[in-house]
Amino acid sequence: MAFALSTLRLTSPAFDDGRAIPDRYTGEGDDLSPALTWRDAPAGTKGFALICHDPDAPLIQNGTYGFVHWVLYNIPASTTTLEEATSAGRSGKNDFGKLGYGGPMPPEGHGSHRYYFWLMALDKPTDDLPEGLTLHDLLVRVEPHLLGMNRLVGTYQRN
Repeated sequence: MAFALSTLRLTSPAFDDGRAIPDRYTGEGDDLSPALTWRDAPAGTKGFALICHDPDAPLIQNGTYGFVHWVLYNIPASTTTLEEATSAGRSGKNDFGKLGYGGPMPPEGHGSHRYYFWLMALDKPTDDLPEGLTLHDLLVRVEPHLLGMNRLVGTYQRN
């Protein structure tokens, strides 16, 4: 897939890039999705999709490595912020087997993991996509429409 970083900037008021994700947003805390904000979307953006992936998880499933914590799409182009515990967009299926966000919770004694929040700017809306897509299914559908993307990385170590 032709993914490439762009001028799109993704941040969170909950944590800085490369820093620890507060317990509130983890499986050991309230398990809420963190607030996210972005700017500088590429010209022609008609919608967004978002994923959160832990590449440090010692799993290989569905042909990919790591663990998917969040798949979210059908985010309108006019959106530049997702509130904490957002109900915006359409939820895909995470690797917990549930729809929506499932917070970080690495295996006990596994150390710190990195959590990549990837925001993708698309040249068409995704309102035609059904709820419950897996990461793989979403990527197959949106890759031809990708204008740009960028990431925010948080870390978490189980207490």
